[in-house]
Amino acid sequence: MNAAIRTIHLTGGEVSIVVALDDRGPRVLHWGKRLAAAEVDWLAATSDPAVTFSSFDAPRHFGLLPVTGDGWSGTPALEWHRAGTAADPALVLNEATAHGHHEDGTATGLTLTLDDERSDVRVGLTLTLDSHGVLSIQTEVTSTATSGDALDLAGVRAVMPLPARATELLDFSGRWTRERAPQRMPVVDGSHRRTTRRGRPGHDAPFLTMVGTQGFGFGSGEVWSAHVAWSGDQDVSVERLPEGAGVHSAAIVAGELLAPGEVRLGPDETYRSPIVIFARAETGIDQVSEALHGYARDLSAHPATPRPLTLNTWEAVYFEHDPARLIALAGVAARVGVERFVLDDGWFVGRPNDRSGLGDWVVDTSKWPAGVEQLADVVHVLGMEFGLWFEPEMVNRDSDLARQHPEWLLGTRDNPAEWRHQLVLDLTLPDVHDYLLERMSAAVTSMGLDYIKWDHNRDLHGAVSRSMGGAPAVHRQTAATYALIDALRERHPELEIESCASGGARVDLGILARTQRVWASDTNDPVERQSIQRWTGVLVPPEVMGSHLGPATAHTTHRTADLEFRLTTALFGHAGIEWDLGGCSEDELALISRWAETYKELRPLLHHGRTVRADSDDPGALLHGVVSHTGDHALFAWVRVSTSSPAFTPRTQFPGLDPSREYTVIAREELGLASRHQVSDPPWMTADQPLKVTGRFLAEVGIPLPLLNPGTALVLEFRASSVTPSDNAKEPRP
Repeated sequence: MNAAIRTIHLTGGEVSIVVALDDRGPRVLHWGKRLAAAEVDWLAATSDPAVTFSSFDAPRHFGLLPVTGDGWSGTPALEWHRAGTAADPALVLNEATAHGHHEDGTATGLTLTLDDERSDVRVGLTLTLDSHGVLSIQTEVTSTATSGDALDLAGVRAVMPLPARATELLDFSGRWTRERAPQRMPVVDGSHRRTTRRGRPGHDAPFLTMVGTQGFGFGSGEVWSAHVAWSGDQDVSVERLPEGAGVHSAAIVAGELLAPGEVRLGPDETYRSPIVIFARAETGIDQVSEALHGYARDLSAHPATPRPLTLNTWEAVYFEHDPARLIALAGVAARVGVERFVLDDGWFVGRPNDRSGLGDWVVDTSKWPAGVEQLADVVHVLGMEFGLWFEPEMVNRDSDLARQHPEWLLGTRDNPAEWRHQLVLDLTLPDVHDYLLERMSAAVTSMGLDYIKWDHNRDLHGAVSRSMGGAPAVHRQTAATYALIDALRERHPELEIESCASGGARVDLGILARTQRVWASDTNDPVERQSIQRWTGVLVPPEVMGSHLGPATAHTTHRTADLEFRLTTALFGHAGIEWDLGGCSEDELALISRWAETYKELRPLLHHGRTVRADSDDPGALLHGVVSHTGDHALFAWVRVSTSSPAFTPRTQFPGLDPSREYTVIAREELGLASRHQVSDPPWMTADQPLKVTGRFLAEVGIPLPLLNPGTALVLEFRASSVTPSDNAKEPRP
């Protein structure tokens, strides 16, 4: 390439990405608001910073694949060596092809090919900017050497720059039953690095890394975000150096975490990185969510049919499988409106508890003398789909499989540490893949399974392959899990799969590229669920986020909650039930039936609209909802999770509504009256005529709401009658 700067302008949604191509290699000049053609020219003309003291003698530049030899002192995009040599990638751009051209001359994607002739390496980089403004980056590294030492990869990462105004960082931590706990901090010099070494993202996964302007919230502030669409180990950093990054201030660096020796490329072998997803918003986290939900809904595996109301038997019966009791439960489930009935753990031989039997996947005829087909047939006759629980990647030491095939275990230690009495199967072995595929496929065929709940109940520690002399195996294990899911669905295209990992330890867009549901958490405590679902929903669309009605006293926290609150919490997702309905009163069953009808009525909105959330100074109050893309319909939940010091509820603003429309406000309390901590409601709620106000008034001024007792929620529906007259739209602000 010559010294002249060639620019490639990618556009999607309201986002522009400008890549410069010259003799210094590909560089990102801009990732942000959509630009005009003239502004792109100005970017190119101002793409270099000043030369500073104690620095390089030429302006610093920040490449799309920054490495140390280019002057980048942060985490490099590429790290490799050949037996300790060829460790300084020196890539030269060989080819650049823009694709998906728009009429205005911009494009949707860019493919780059770069060569390092000294190291005998070729790198392919593909950037795709979709219609939602979501950028996906995937990197391929190929060893072009015909002989000699293998190419050992230490890191292959996607890197995007951040401006100086991105000064605050938000990502997530958590634990079992407390997933997606947000943590916020300032961006400072150095590296804020999050790595997962669990063989899965984990309950404490960074999940979605967001960097924004000071004080950014759900509805305000610029936000730049990154997510690794990968279900194995991850490596994500936000890095700021005193010298900056070219004309930029900092960078997001994200990719798969590779163990030493995990990826070794022989002649003509290629490593293809996980896709890294970047999204940028002008007006807060909810705009990031809208873009990411659009991306997820475009995935080929994303379900196209209405999400069936599901009953899972786990917290109803646990391991106590009695056919008569479960058939009776199926009858009650059908009566209240359940559409999918899922038999959880305990159906297979040697499984009285979680200490044995895992991996054998043969029906326990002592529990099921007529086979699980007996229940499946009843469920199908009742008009419901039938699902079954598996945990394919794990095995109990006390199982026929482990006794017969100790060589199938992942790890080389003679006495590996057990987790929930489990060890891990090495799915990279063809025999293991074939065994699991045949056992699961046989169950799908014989029982007429419509659905599998696919569990993964432990981290992978000491995850090395026996068959490869103790080589690190997380990368291959993750790819093998994907291959098993893909093979099963290729045999049974109508089969749907839920990803569960002791709750929410494997929630990512890699697993959602091939499954139809994720389980957000093992807790059904509605207080915990309000936070877990609020933050899981930043990335995951509600229609693929499982949310269940549990018993009054939660299995995980032993907290007791009202039925109304549990129902409302479960409504805002892919709703289900995890409770022994056989022990419910007739009044409870009637209320659950009304809830099921409400869910079916509202799921076209809940599962296809825009998720919105209000920022609040009151940590005990939450407001979240879904607004249709046309703006004519919305549903909000006003939630009280704890008490607060104010003795009243001030005007509350509702985000996301069409400012030009007039809305009728309806309190939907058919699921029960939310318990109040007051004498009476605001008068607008008890007036003879329903309240009608504009979306602008609701967003900018707001309305007073009832003061609720903790552990309660009020559902409010907004229906637009018509577009308001122009003179009304110009009314002065109160």
